[in-house]
Amino acid sequence: MADRTADTRNGRPEEAVAEASPVPAAKPAASSNPWLPLIITVVTMPVLAYATNRYVLLPQMTRALNPTAAAAAPASSAESEPTPGPVEGKPKVTFALNKILVNVAGTMGTRYLMTSLTLVGTDASFKNKAEENKDQLLDLATGTLCTKTISDLEKPGARNVIRAELLTLFNNALGGPVIKEIYLTELAIQ
Repeated sequence: MADRTADTRNGRPEEAVAEASPVPAAKPAASSNPWLPLIITVVTMPVLAYATNRYVLLPQMTRALNPTAAAAAPASSAESEPTPGPVEGKPKVTFALNKILVNVAGTMGTRYLMTSLTLVGTDASFKNKAEENKDQLLDLATGTLCTKTISDLEKPGARNVIRAELLTLFNNALGGPVIKEIYLTELAIQ
């Protein structure tokens, strides 16, 4: 029993006395500033926003609005030669796709889009190749145009977007970069 009284003060064990003592225990030293996360956030968010716009969003928008220039940019950086285009010495050969009529998407058939296209190439066999694939080209054009809504058609640069989409589709269908330019000679929404 004597051993027990030596371990206690006022009838309480020594651990209980240490917990109940009025002297506060030493806190571990706080080595970080509580404002540090806020400061890091305020500094890094504008940097991240700038980097995202500069290196992600703007290149994607540029490619969407002008896919021929975006495709030509990597090729020109790898080679010192300019990308092939309509050459001054070669005559332009044209082929017309007239009166393409489609329903505008989202209007339940109450509005329609009528357009005419002129395809331009520099190859002598371009006109024959386009004539042989006219039905396929018309199908691709109507399939692309009927997906456009009124808001898509009223956006600034909508004609350039349509041109770029059709140019890519037509050249894929013809098996290479046969078509150099597309002119929308008529575009009417009713």
